[in-house]
Amino acid sequence: MKLSSNDVKLIEQALDGYLPSGDCLEKSVADSMRYSLMAGGKRIRPRLVLEFSRINGGADGEALPVACALEMIHTYSLIHDDLPCMDDDDIRRGRPSNHKRFGESVALLAGDALLTLAFKTVFDGLNSQNAVKRAKCAELIAEYSGAHGMIGGQIIDLESEGKPPKLERLEIMDKKKTGCLIKAACLAGCISAGAYDSKKLDAAENYGESIGLAFQIVDDILDVVSTTDELGKPVGSDKTQEKATYVSLMGVNKCRELVDELTKRAVKSLEAFDGEKGRLEELALSLAVRSK
Repeated sequence: MKLSSNDVKLIEQALDGYLPSGDCLEKSVADSMRYSLMAGGKRIRPRLVLEFSRINGGADGEALPVACALEMIHTYSLIHDDLPCMDDDDIRRGRPSNHKRFGESVALLAGDALLTLAFKTVFDGLNSQNAVKRAKCAELIAEYSGAHGMIGGQIIDLESEGKPPKLERLEIMDKKKTGCLIKAACLAGCISAGAYDSKKLDAAENYGESIGLAFQIVDDILDVVSTTDELGKPVGSDKTQEKATYVSLMGVNKCRELVDELTKRAVKSLEAFDGEKGRLEELALSLAVRSK
């Protein structure tokens, strides 16, 4: 989905404002944090927080700190994923990976600093009216980004290299590594707006899980059919590292069918909400047909 210029400005300005100044002895790590956090990208996670807050009648000002926190965690995970001890990728979003630009030690610390800053950011503007909602968001983000969430998916990924491919293991891995932060964004948007209704939270989780898995399957397809110039990151690395992917297990055509099924499931889940659904429907549909 194309972000409106107003939403782009809102997200980018907020992220920029939370970053530490580079006018200090710690300049290298501050510059490294800025290099990756302000490198653009789809901004899917912060947009999901805002949209699920809006669909529940929430204010952008309340959702924005949570939205920015999730983008910081996502960015730290990309910095660490690119390190030689992980995926060892030299290019991210069309330019050198963080560790290629600043060195491995600084990149590692920049990722750590963004993770730490994320939990400070969740509580920006804390007051007696929003304290419970912010605490619930922080708890949710910690759970979905930790050992049984995003990080859990990463370790499953690392330990799957060279092993016999299994579709069930792959789905569990992707629901954690890619899907958990996307689900967290949907749920956090609801919570930041004070929507605790179990039907709505279940629907938000279903939407997030569906588009998260679809997103990863499209990534697997693009790793086969696209080019490094088009994607802004290396292609063919899954095959080189002997990783099981949906394409290697199911073929491109079956993968496209599954993406379509997951996208329809995501759109269907939005029926639980009374607010404006158009932007979230458009987001699910656009992610299914993206080319990068």
